[in-house]
Amino acid sequence: MTILTVDNLVTQFFTRSGVVTAVDGVSFDIKRGEIVGLVGESGSGKSVTGFSLLGLVDQPGRVTSGSIRLGGEELVGKSDRDMRAIRGARIAMVFQDPLMTLNPVITIGAQMRLAIRAHGAVSRRAADERAAEFLTKVGIREARARLSAYPHEFSGGMRQRVAIAIALLLGSELIVADEPTTALDVSIQAQILDEVRELAAESGTALLWISHDLAVVASLASRVLVMYRGKIVETGPTSKVLAAPQHAYTAGLLASLPAMATPGTPLSVFRPETMTVERPEPVALPPSPSAGQPFVTVTNAVKHFVPSRTLGDKIAAKITANPGQPTVKAVDGVSLTIAKGETLGLVGESGSGKSTLGRMIAGILAPTSGTVTMDGAPVMEGGRKAGTRIQTVFQDPFASLDPRMRVGDIVAEGPLAHGLTNKSDRVAYVAGHLSRAGLDPGLATRFPHQFSGGQRQRIAIARALAMQPEVLVCDEPVSSLDVSIQAQIINLFLELKRDLNLTILFISHDLSVVRHLSDRIAIMLNGRIVEEGITETVYETPQDDYTKRLLAAVPKLSAAA
Repeated sequence: MTILTVDNLVTQFFTRSGVVTAVDGVSFDIKRGEIVGLVGESGSGKSVTGFSLLGLVDQPGRVTSGSIRLGGEELVGKSDRDMRAIRGARIAMVFQDPLMTLNPVITIGAQMRLAIRAHGAVSRRAADERAAEFLTKVGIREARARLSAYPHEFSGGMRQRVAIAIALLLGSELIVADEPTTALDVSIQAQILDEVRELAAESGTALLWISHDLAVVASLASRVLVMYRGKIVETGPTSKVLAAPQHAYTAGLLASLPAMATPGTPLSVFRPETMTVERPEPVALPPSPSAGQPFVTVTNAVKHFVPSRTLGDKIAAKITANPGQPTVKAVDGVSLTIAKGETLGLVGESGSGKSTLGRMIAGILAPTSGTVTMDGAPVMEGGRKAGTRIQTVFQDPFASLDPRMRVGDIVAEGPLAHGLTNKSDRVAYVAGHLSRAGLDPGLATRFPHQFSGGQRQRIAIARALAMQPEVLVCDEPVSSLDVSIQAQIINLFLELKRDLNLTILFISHDLSVVRHLSDRIAIMLNGRIVEEGITETVYETPQDDYTKRLLAAVPKLSAAA
């Protein structure tokens, strides 16, 4: 039985500079209990397709023609009031950004109760039990107690799990999931995918799974739609499409994946604008520096966070004899070393302490106890970062770049402040580092918002390189990038390591990327290192049970075969 039929759908945005056709004649259908993957890179129109199905396209955009039928009922042309009655009860959506779903001033429990009660009379107790049940299903520990928490008290990955739970608990006929697991760890992602499969099999709920992660789609969807520039360019059984793609766009995306290359070698780079794949010449791999003398040394590092309390909190604690929230042990006695020129991959789930450890190594956070040194000298002195020899590349380049500053000024600001260049040489200095990061120096007069996500990440890398660092701390630097852009940034890191002999701490939850870039890998859990070793050795013969579970949860392209 067909749940959804989309016929020649066109969605356009009417802007001052002209009409933009984001969805251009798209047609497909989804059957009851079927999971269909919709893949494509940023700007392909896949998210706008999802918004169109729920009537969520904001002005100046709108569906201008075509048909969307849910269970035979036409949705195009329905009023906002009629669509509100349909959303949630019959069709639900999981957004990529959970903050689009969650109200920051209402507790998680209250929001889930509102969602349940909006479609039927249910007691508070029954609603809380159902909410806690689904929070547990998506991996939230102590779910009943967490109902009283607010969204800001959860990590980004936990907020996404809450958003997924809200979509699942109403038992909709169709769920549209827009990049719902991009920010999640592989183990939690695997748990969510299992729940989704079970939901589809048991309840007959259909899913449209929108993603740029081909491995996730391969492990989940029976059929796949490949989208490019607003059109469906290829469709068919997932195993067939991914094993023998017929369209150049699909083939190019697959060719850019780390899984398609030998670890440590440059990746093929797909250029969608020309539909060509640039295949790098084979290069001799440099010897691993892992056996060298330690350059960065972390010794018994501990970082505890004590929750801040208001006067009211302190008074309440005295009256009730309840000490309140316990101290958070983010990093709990970590020791590790990184050799000169080595890339160490640091892997762990959200809340494992990996980002906190990275900030301690970068000199952003002072350890509660223990030491962090580079070349024998402390990275912090008197609570402040010592020198500029360690630089950080953050996950979200847009958040780390001042939107009011031109790119040239962003890259030059640090070097000018630290005497690495002067005003007369500034333009040439900036141009050199933009070129090193793969950017046209002529773009230095533009602002961050005028660049794509991949270009902004290159700007962040150029800014870090301009400080002439010896160590780079990279915190999830490619997690939000499209496949073709990710390949370019991975190749850039390989080039920087080879040409500049940079020492790199690469923090990521994407195990395929870590495997490709890292000489050694450290696995972190609950603030501790549970396994460490040569990357290929850990991947092929993991010793710790947690590492085994983590590697087993990684989705594989062959899953659909």
